[in-house]
Amino acid sequence: MYTTEEKNEDLEDKNIQLSTTPQILKDSNTSEHEEIQETLFSETEETKPQVEKSCCPPQGTLNGIITNGVFLFMIWCVTWSVSGRNSLPGENLFGLLVIFYSAIFGGKLLELIRIPAVPQLPPLFGMLLAGFTIRNVPFLSKHVLISNTWSSILRNTALTVILIRAGLGLDSEALKNLKGVCLRLSVGPCLMEACSAAIISHFLMNFPWQWGFLLGFVVGAVSPAVVVPSMLLLQENGYGIEKGIPTLLIAASSLDDILAITGFNTCFSIVFTTGDILLNILATFRDIIIGVLVGTVLGIFVRYFPSRDQTNIPMKRALLVLSMCVSAVIGSNRFGIHAAGGLCTLLLTFIGGMSWSKEKIRVQKIISFVWDIFQPLLFGLVGLEVSVTSLKSNAIGICVATMSLALLVRISFTFSLMSFAGFSFKEKIFIALSWLPKATVQAVLGPLALERARISAPHLEPYSKDVMTIAFLAILITAPNGALTIGILGPKLLTRHDPKEIKLELTRLELH
Repeated sequence: MYTTEEKNEDLEDKNIQLSTTPQILKDSNTSEHEEIQETLFSETEETKPQVEKSCCPPQGTLNGIITNGVFLFMIWCVTWSVSGRNSLPGENLFGLLVIFYSAIFGGKLLELIRIPAVPQLPPLFGMLLAGFTIRNVPFLSKHVLISNTWSSILRNTALTVILIRAGLGLDSEALKNLKGVCLRLSVGPCLMEACSAAIISHFLMNFPWQWGFLLGFVVGAVSPAVVVPSMLLLQENGYGIEKGIPTLLIAASSLDDILAITGFNTCFSIVFTTGDILLNILATFRDIIIGVLVGTVLGIFVRYFPSRDQTNIPMKRALLVLSMCVSAVIGSNRFGIHAAGGLCTLLLTFIGGMSWSKEKIRVQKIISFVWDIFQPLLFGLVGLEVSVTSLKSNAIGICVATMSLALLVRISFTFSLMSFAGFSFKEKIFIALSWLPKATVQAVLGPLALERARISAPHLEPYSKDVMTIAFLAILITAPNGALTIGILGPKLLTRHDPKEIKLELTRLELH
């Protein structure tokens, strides 16, 4: 008995010691941490006046500018060390670096311009103006030169990234909930603007019908790069969420782009293919079937490869999707099946993303990072294609008139389509005007006809230059005005509700 009681007392003592040890350690760690913090704060307070007073070496913003400048210069030095002559003025690599740096600078500069009570302008507007400035300043345009082959590959890659983001951004549950309204909003206005642009350009600009419809599908796409961030901001502040207006416009913008790109590829094949029109249309349907079949097979493949037991799955999936889609788009152009690559990309990403659940967001973030690299190149290259000297004053007026009339038809038709969807008068006005901005798709599709005409059909260059000019003017006019329209009219025309009390059908989509 004695020994048993003695053992129990020893165990209790040990338990007490063990239970108090963490507290002692915690107290000691806490006291040490507090001492370290006090020491750091005291050191910071002592050195703070010295930082403010010292001018050499520079601190703060000036230091950051010098650091970034040296960093960019060293990138050029490394490029020159590897490629040699290609990095000198007048060569492709030098031109790409200048375009890339200038477009980033133009976008950042536009972000710094803030006017009270006015929404922020999209950075892509500054990127576009940066390329335009380089092209039309004689000294810069003489040394910044990029070959058509490099420009074409970069634009097609940017188109692939846009399609990947559109495919991943499609939410199957949201599409089921929105049903007919989403389809009407994405299909109807795009087709109506494409048809009206074709008719107006045929009679006003003397375009052949096939070129008119090609132009129509170039200007018929709305820009998710402008619409989606604006809608997410309104959604976070509770505007229009009761009827799911931000959700509707986000989902419909992707479908709208898909339809416009598919229509453009069809018209592109007809325009640049000689022979019977009926055979060209049948060849286009063949391309669509190939794209659907290959995209479905590859989409099923990426649902199961890589498997879930592997490490770093989002990165592997993003790289696999990127490599497959870039190969599909550029490879289909090489084989002459232009409509297949885009459809393959959309189906691959949509089918594959349906089974990735929460991991899909991580893949989207990686693709968004890739887009951040290609966006300045894309809009800088588009601005670089437009020369003031080659534009005639009457041509600019006719191009603006064609674009404006087609856009007016689109807005009116969108308003009428929403008349039977249960929206109020103010909400219908907002939805119609939200379909105004154009940017990404026009930046990709606008120069494609010009590039193809230079290579295989020089006699078609005048038409392709007009298409390029209208695409440029559409971005220049509608992108900033569309962002301002959505930001200003949203709080005035939409009803506000508390986001916490209403279950959102689509909480937050990545920019696609």
